[in-house]
Amino acid sequence: MQPGSPGRPTTPEAATSTTPPGNKATDDEEPLPPFSVQMAQQLGGVRGLVESSIPITLFIVVNFLGDHFKWWSLQTSLIIAVGAALSLAVYRLARREPIRHALNGVFGIAIGAYIAWKSGDAKDVYLPGMLLTVGYVIGMLGSIALGRPLVGWLWSVTLDGGATRWYDNTRLRRAFMWLTGLWAFVYALKLGVQILIYRDTSADSDDLLGIARLALGWPPYALLAALTVWRARIILREEPAAADEPA
Repeated sequence: MQPGSPGRPTTPEAATSTTPPGNKATDDEEPLPPFSVQMAQQLGGVRGLVESSIPITLFIVVNFLGDHFKWWSLQTSLIIAVGAALSLAVYRLARREPIRHALNGVFGIAIGAYIAWKSGDAKDVYLPGMLLTVGYVIGMLGSIALGRPLVGWLWSVTLDGGATRWYDNTRLRRAFMWLTGLWAFVYALKLGVQILIYRDTSADSDDLLGIARLALGWPPYALLAALTVWRARIILREEPAAADEPA
């Protein structure tokens, strides 16, 4: 007697493709990339970090040399920094590589350079970045008040293909609420330090502001991004495990 239902012979293909009761097919779900890959996407890799920091770092160095040794003027330092940012963008464009991080460096240094050129104060180079930080803090706090944490949305856009589970999943949404609050706190603290130095009238305040810009730039951002990605992955890994547990 053939195994299987009467009138419906069982084939080897049918036998091997049978899904055990209670299990759901997961072939349609695309798994998240590894943690290191997600971090590379968020930070642009080591190259993205370096390239976006080169223009402002170069300005800090050449402005310090020009100011303390009277080798060149503030305007010369600004030209060197903007020229470096444009060179990086052109180099990437010529190689048909993504230029997002290079463009960030171009716009960031160009706007600040224009303001500093007009005012004659090197500290004004950092003013656009400080104003942008104000916008970040207001935006993050506002998103918490609306129940739609900004960090969750950014995580979705940059690392989750624009999916809505950052909001639909209650645990994820709650985690992104406190993570957004943490981001806002760190950015507000960073802004406070920069404002204090910006208002300082001592001769070395522009150099101190540049150092603060570097120290409070990528290092806190990298730590916050790592914490955000790690917490989201922990929650997403626990969800399937909880669903598979017997009632």
